[in-house]
Amino acid sequence: MKNPTTTFLHVDMDAFFASVEQRDHPELRGKPVVVGAASDQRGVVAAASYEARKYGIHSAMPSRIAKQKCPHAIFVSHNMGNYKEVSRQIMRIFETYTPHVMPLSIDEAFLDVTGAQHLFGAGKTIAEKIRKDIKEQTQLTASVGVAPNMFLAKLASDMNKPDGLTVVPFEQDAIEKMLAPMPIGRMWGVGKVTQKKLLSLGISTIGDLQTFDFQRLEDGIGTRSARIFSRLSKGIDERAIGTPTDEKSISNETTFRHDEMDREKIEATYKRLIDKVGGRLRKAGFYATTLHLRLRWSDFTTITRQTKLSIPANDDITLREIGLELLDEHLRHRPVRLIGFGTSGLTETDKPQTQQMNFFDAPDTAVHEKRNRLSKAADSIKEKYGKSSLRRGSDLD
Repeated sequence: MKNPTTTFLHVDMDAFFASVEQRDHPELRGKPVVVGAASDQRGVVAAASYEARKYGIHSAMPSRIAKQKCPHAIFVSHNMGNYKEVSRQIMRIFETYTPHVMPLSIDEAFLDVTGAQHLFGAGKTIAEKIRKDIKEQTQLTASVGVAPNMFLAKLASDMNKPDGLTVVPFEQDAIEKMLAPMPIGRMWGVGKVTQKKLLSLGISTIGDLQTFDFQRLEDGIGTRSARIFSRLSKGIDERAIGTPTDEKSISNETTFRHDEMDREKIEATYKRLIDKVGGRLRKAGFYATTLHLRLRWSDFTTITRQTKLSIPANDDITLREIGLELLDEHLRHRPVRLIGFGTSGLTETDKPQTQQMNFFDAPDTAVHEKRNRLSKAADSIKEKYGKSSLRRGSDLD
């Protein structure tokens, strides 16, 4: 039998919190619903129904501004317990089709359905079945992207919202042609800072990036980012979803005494968590293959994001570099209640276990080994003279 084509789905629930409220309270259906802080309180919007979005209301917007934009909007407090239960119900639906499920947040996930095609049909057919199951079992709608990799699947799921199903091309030429006219900001991983750098180079569309001189790109945004974005601009993404395992993990997190908005304080706390995890990794003799970021906002919405490393690492420099890139990509201008950093896929060797390209490349082998030696030397000094005997320049503010 012919091997099935590698196929990923990205399933994204439509206005999840607001849709659950409209489902459970029929009087809210068809009306502009805002989930989050009341308009007369200091707080932000956690979610907005599509009726509210028409007025320019979006998540993380201060509630008082949302009220100004739509005076007749209905504000309701969030019910995280209810949302989590519905999320678990949806994740169980995914698992009836494939064990290769990677949740990105409470309301979205990647699915690798390559092997499932023998049982359930092509990727589009599986997507249709999943959307039907979600609708029947939860009375909610989901938008799904079907693609040959995760980057394209996530891009596709956003093309026909709400209640949409989008299948992107699987042929390389067609993929590049589809991506070319899209604004550079649509590309996964291009935040405001990176977008500004790319625009300064004259790159405004993904098509511009496809043909841009690599050396100039490398000079402008750095080697790692240049490699990543050059490949993504052509629709190349070789990341994979692993089968769930009982592998060990090491992590650390902290809850701020007061919801924190100061980015410098958030980053400083995050760096300390990274360094603690790095020290524990080295003491236990492990190297990490996956890094995790955990953020909880003031409304108790929690997200977990992860990225894989091409070379297993436990040195502070690599963990900080890639950990901070993960934070930069997902930190929003909204109060943070909790922040955490974790590692998983632990191994006793730092030799690459796979040749596939990941979203964030690790440093080359020579640099990697030098960083290992520096971190171990720092551990020795701290052990001999105390933890406060060494401090980084960036921590001396």
